Amino acid sequence: MKFKNQLIAAALLLMLFPGKMFAQGEAAVPFLLLAPDSRFSALGESGTGLADNASAIFWNPAGIAFLSGQEFTFTHSNWLPQFKLDLFYDYATYRNYIPEIDGSVTASITYMNYGEFVRTGETGPEPLGTFRSFDAALTLGYATKLAKDWGVGFNFRIIHSNLSDQPTAEEQGSGVATTVSFDLGAMWRPSTMVIPFTDYDMGNQFSFGANLSNLGPKIFYIDKAQADPIPTNIRLGFAHRIFADEYNSLTWTLDFSKLLVKKDTTGQSEEFYQALFTSWVDKPFADELRDIVTSFGLEYWYGQPGDFLFALRGGFFYEDPSFGNRKFMTLGAGIRYDIYGFDFSYISTSVFKGGENHPLSDTLRFTFLVGWDALPESIKGLPRGL
Repeated sequence: MKFKNQLIAAALLLMLFPGKMFAQGEAAVPFLLLAPDSRFSALGESGTGLADNASAIFWNPAGIAFLSGQEFTFTHSNWLPQFKLDLFYDYATYRNYIPEIDGSVTASITYMNYGEFVRTGETGPEPLGTFRSFDAALTLGYATKLAKDWGVGFNFRIIHSNLSDQPTAEEQGSGVATTVSFDLGAMWRPSTMVIPFTDYDMGNQFSFGANLSNLGPKIFYIDKAQADPIPTNIRLGFAHRIFADEYNSLTWTLDFSKLLVKKDTTGQSEEFYQALFTSWVDKPFADELRDIVTSFGLEYWYGQPGDFLFALRGGFFYEDPSFGNRKFMTLGAGIRYDIYGFDFSYISTSVFKGGENHPLSDTLRFTFLVGWDALPESIKGLPRGL
């Protein structure tokens, strides 16, 4: 297989997951947009407004500004199980609150394995060897409070894409590319918020978050003329703890997200700092609204902090049929005991017409976590047992 065909083969794998941008080749390294953890994946892939565990590095780094203690998580998922391919996704995170710097330092490693490929020559199908294709990213960040109710977060990321190990014959490029990006997040979690014309105080029950992620230069494998943008994305999210008593808690989450990438009719893309603005006006306004992905979820906790805790989760993810047509339901559960926790999530597309054979159907994610003095905000304020 020629180097160009190797890239095409890997690109076809990318097309199979998330939506119109991959189908049209609008952005490279799309693995950066995959929901990485089990908990928020089970909430319809909505977590920007809650973002209250170590995976907030992805959803909204500002959420970590409201957290204390330390936490480590590891997530694994066999990707696109319908195709029975050697695709898997791993995600590890760490956060640590440091009083001396009045904030938390964070780190994450993302790894997407595309499997093994056979290298062939230009003149025949004889195999010349094998290689593995993968994408990976290392993210480092910092989060702190600007005020009692406001948090901010910043991430810096190194992205490495290895689609092929070497060129074939006289082809140029190695199939390996590296670039960098950064994220900016903000979170408002008011301690007091009285609804106008009522006596209802939503303080410590409501939060709003915004995350601008993957801001950075284009990435290229062969030459700069063929560079593609990375998937710059904006997310807005809300969370509201609907109900809580001594043993029960119910929280609702809602996210809106949009890809901020623009390509012209010749395939040339704008720089990320231009596309931040022009990607909102390159289509009629009605289409721009339809291009926004909507997701929401519900999370129920039973138990008391400091004791055994059990969670049930469900959600829904919707993308307009003209802009990717991803629609799926999500389910999940989790447990916490002492410093340990385990979460899983499941994607179901079978409830939609033709969804039985959808590439994302039956996708499972599993997350193991260890947290020292680290509880989700959705249950932290509940009464503790004696």
